[in-house]
Amino acid sequence: MNHTFYCLMKPKYTDFCLRLKQLKNYHLMTRRKSIFWWIFAVIFTIAIAYYQRVTGPTYPMRTTVTLNNVKMDFKLPRSQGDGDANIKLLIPQNDFKGKIIFKRFKSFDTLTTIEMKRDGKYLTASLPHQPPAGKIEYRVVIFSATEKADLTVAPVVIRFKGEVPAYILIPHILLMFLAMLFSTRTGIEALLKGTKTFRYTLWTVILLFLGGIVLGPFVQYYAFGAFWTGWPFGYDLTDNKTLIAFIFWIVALFVLIKRPTNRFWPIFASVILLLVYLIPHSVLGSEIDHTKAPKI
Repeated sequence: MNHTFYCLMKPKYTDFCLRLKQLKNYHLMTRRKSIFWWIFAVIFTIAIAYYQRVTGPTYPMRTTVTLNNVKMDFKLPRSQGDGDANIKLLIPQNDFKGKIIFKRFKSFDTLTTIEMKRDGKYLTASLPHQPPAGKIEYRVVIFSATEKADLTVAPVVIRFKGEVPAYILIPHILLMFLAMLFSTRTGIEALLKGTKTFRYTLWTVILLFLGGIVLGPFVQYYAFGAFWTGWPFGYDLTDNKTLIAFIFWIVALFVLIKRPTNRFWPIFASVILLLVYLIPHSVLGSEIDHTKAPKI
């Protein structure tokens, strides 16, 4: 029988009905708060992911220069997959020309200069393809008959990489995003002394393991030719920070298995993963040091 109808028909159970109503209202409020915190966690995770992406050393560099009183905005690439790296500048003024001065990064190479070619409204040039993890540092100079302007103060560094198959890259990105999402939600749950801290911690560990520990090395292999270049084999910060975050979450999980009411470790682990995500993507990533090879 419907509880509301039963309460109306049996006034002597008014106290019971009042408590039942209070319980329903409590569950409704709890559900609404949970939805609110999930929405907050999603927005927060998107913001952190965006910050990590745009502050990384492989994100295109934006620059603004003025030549002959003409203000121009450009984006210079700092990451390249297969093939040569194409530099394409929107400069409709036909009397403006450009050149690129470059050499391999961390090398004893002499500087090479190439003239940019006119292609309609654009000036274009290509930097030669490099092996995965190879880098080129380059400067772009545009000039007219009377003035010239460097697009950047310091040389731009572009890193070359292999193409990562979509069936590996997309799940990797999705799982790492979800790992950060559940990490954030776990930290909030622990702060609020919620009842789902262990469940969210378990999901965080699973997602971080699949996205970072399982698929991460495959992304690294296809992009740079090595499954793992972090500790103890190298100093790749992307690999190392993933490993550090995973270790802290494993500790948090085992602590919660023994002490389900513990709040410190899930909060601490969520802060560690947040700090990891605040490190710009690809900082201190894989690269080739040509100074250890013969000069060409």
